[in-house]
Amino acid sequence: MNRHQFSYTAKELLPYIDWSYFFHAWSISHRNSNSEAALELQRDAIDVITKSSCRVNALFGLCDARSEGDNLIIDGTTLPLLRQQHNNSGPNLCLSDFVSPYSDRIGFFATSIENSFEESRDANDPYHNLLIQTIADRLAEAAATLLHLHVRTNPSLWGYAPNEQLTIEELNREQYQGIRPAVGYPSLPDQSIIFIIDKLLNLNDAGISLTESGAMRPHASVCGIMIAHPAARYFAVGEICEEQFSDYAQRRGIEKSILSKYLVKNI
Repeated sequence: MNRHQFSYTAKELLPYIDWSYFFHAWSISHRNSNSEAALELQRDAIDVITKSSCRVNALFGLCDARSEGDNLIIDGTTLPLLRQQHNNSGPNLCLSDFVSPYSDRIGFFATSIENSFEESRDANDPYHNLLIQTIADRLAEAAATLLHLHVRTNPSLWGYAPNEQLTIEELNREQYQGIRPAVGYPSLPDQSIIFIIDKLLNLNDAGISLTESGAMRPHASVCGIMIAHPAARYFAVGEICEEQFSDYAQRRGIEKSILSKYLVKNI
């Protein structure tokens, strides 16, 4: 694995924040995102960010990989994946569909805000607490956006799209080549996959620790994989049948009773 570590300041990440998700966390609809209340909330958030000295740490690892059915084989490590079964508008997809069965590469990434930022909460100020929490989440996501940009365009990292020139708005609309599905999200719903990624990437180097259930600490952390295929796109695995669940448990080498806790929305 070709592995790299980065550290971004909060101010550096400010332009890459997708404010639509910030407003959603505050139950502000897109229609009301230009209201005075929304703009005041955004000003408060920007003030906190510009005055903060916190950093967001990031990891990226580039690996040789190939697909083998619904598995990815990465530097000798098997990463089992799940396949859609109820897609009525096209083929049932699996992330392995976008990785060559012969020879390819994929990336692993993680971003996490320093503990000191979330520890700056004031127990007597609920508004400030929620502001810190929602800003922290957005900074971790913004770091993933910036890291992914560097990975796509910098040949020393991967550089599979060296001529990319997108605006911030186009980045937020994901108009770039490739995808970066995060662990626990619809394309990669099994949170326990993070233990495999941890062995490959060593998440502790980004300040991330894992609970027994695979939850990340600090909470404002993102972890997943990067796929470069031009046709790669996000999708939801959705509900799977008992046959696939049994096959997946066997491929994972985990008891079904344990694995079912991670896939409660899919079985």
